[in-house]
Amino acid sequence: MGDMGAGTQMLVLFGVLLVIRVPVAFALGLSALYAMWVMGFGLDLVGDLIASGIAKFSLLAVPFFILAGILMGTAGMADRMIRFFRVAVGGLPGGMGVVGVVVALFWGAVSGSGPASVAAIGPMIVRGMADDGYPRPFAAALVCTGAALSIVIPPSIGLVIYGVIAEISIGSLFIAAILPGLLMGAMMLLALPFVARDRAARKSSALHAMAPMPYADQTRGRQLWLSFRDAGWGLLTPVVILGGIYLGVFTPTEAAVVAVVYAIFVGTAIYRTLTPRLLFDALTDAARSSAVVMMVVTFASLFGWVVTVDDLVGTYSEGLLSVSDAPWVILLVMAVILLIAGMFMDAITIMFISLPIFLPVVRELQWDPIWFGVFLMITLAIGLFTPPVGINLFVAANITGLSLERIAAAAVPFLLTSALGLMAVALWPEVTQYLLIWMR
Repeated sequence: MGDMGAGTQMLVLFGVLLVIRVPVAFALGLSALYAMWVMGFGLDLVGDLIASGIAKFSLLAVPFFILAGILMGTAGMADRMIRFFRVAVGGLPGGMGVVGVVVALFWGAVSGSGPASVAAIGPMIVRGMADDGYPRPFAAALVCTGAALSIVIPPSIGLVIYGVIAEISIGSLFIAAILPGLLMGAMMLLALPFVARDRAARKSSALHAMAPMPYADQTRGRQLWLSFRDAGWGLLTPVVILGGIYLGVFTPTEAAVVAVVYAIFVGTAIYRTLTPRLLFDALTDAARSSAVVMMVVTFASLFGWVVTVDDLVGTYSEGLLSVSDAPWVILLVMAVILLIAGMFMDAITIMFISLPIFLPVVRELQWDPIWFGVFLMITLAIGLFTPPVGINLFVAANITGLSLERIAAAAVPFLLTSALGLMAVALWPEVTQYLLIWMR
C-alpha cells in the first residue's frame, strides 16, 4: 500500500473487507492484525489487548439489556403497551401514527436496541397503522425511525458503550438523553400530516379498532383503565430501571440485571406467558445477539490500539481541527461522517472507530462530552434508517415483506424531521442539561 502508514493501511483494508461483505467483527480483527504485523508487533500482544479491551464492568450491561428486551417482548409487554396507547391516544389526530410514535418511545426505554425494537413492535404497529388508513411503507418507515431512537432513549446500549469509551458517567448520559429523545419523538409527529390516508380504511378502523380487545364492549373510561391495568407492568419498566439509577439504588450495569429479573418476574408470575421453553429461547436469542455485539467490541479493542499506537488520533484529529476555525463547521463535518458511516455499519463499530479521533477534538474545543454523546447517539440513530443500507430498513423489509426501496422512500419525511431535531440539539446544548441540573 505504498507510503501509507500502518494505521492508514488498516483503515483501507477494513473498508475493502466491508465491501466484499466480510462480517464487521472479523473485518476489524483482520485489518488490525495486519497493521500489527506491518508495525512489527508480535501476536503475543493480541490476547492481552483483547482481555484489557473487554474486561470492563460497565460492558456487562450490554448482554443483560439485550436479554431484558427480548424477555419483555416474549412476555407480551409490547402487545399490552400498544393496546393501552391505542385506547389512550388512538383517537387523536393521526390515530395509530401517534400510537406508533408513543409506543416506539416507550419500547426504546425497554429494549435499548434499534433493530430489536423493529422486530418486537414492527408487525403490530404496521398492521394497526394500515388498518387506520396509512400506507404500509410509511408505517414501516415510522417503525424504523421510532425504533432507531432506542439507542438514544435510556437505557441505551449505545450510551453504555459511549460511556465506556469516553470514560464518563453512564448514569449522567442516561439523564441527559431523556429530553432530546422526547424531542426526536415529537419531531416524528410532524411527518404524520403529510401522508395521504385511505378514508375507507380509516372508517373501517374506527368501527372495528377495538374488536381484538377482550373488553371492547366497555365504556371508554373502563377500556382505558383495563388496558392500563394490563400494560401497567410494562409501563413501569422505565420507572424501575431509570428511577433506580437516578436515586442511586443501583448502577446502570446493575440496572440491566434488575431489568432481567423484573422481566422474568412479570412474565412468569404476573402475565404467566413466559414458559420454560420460551425462557430458554429468549436466552438463546440474547446469547446470539450479545455474541455479535461483544465480538465487535473484542476486535475493536485491537483496532483502537493500532489507531493510538500509530498516532492516527493525532493525525486525523489535527486534520479535523484544521478544517475550519468555526466549531459548528467541525461539528457539521463530524455529523456528515457519522451519517455516511451509519449507512454501512452498526453504531457500536462506528463509535469504536470514530471516537478515538473525535474525543480529542471535543476536549480541544471544550465541548461538553455528555452533550456530544447525546448528539452522537441521535446522529447514529438517524443512520439506522438512512438509505441505502440502514440496518432498521432491512429488518423492516424482512418483517413486512415490502421492498427496501419502498420503505426507504417513505422514510424521507422522517429523515427531514429528524435532521431538524438533530439541529435543535446541536444549537441548544442546554436541552441535555436541564434534567441533570434539576436532579442535582
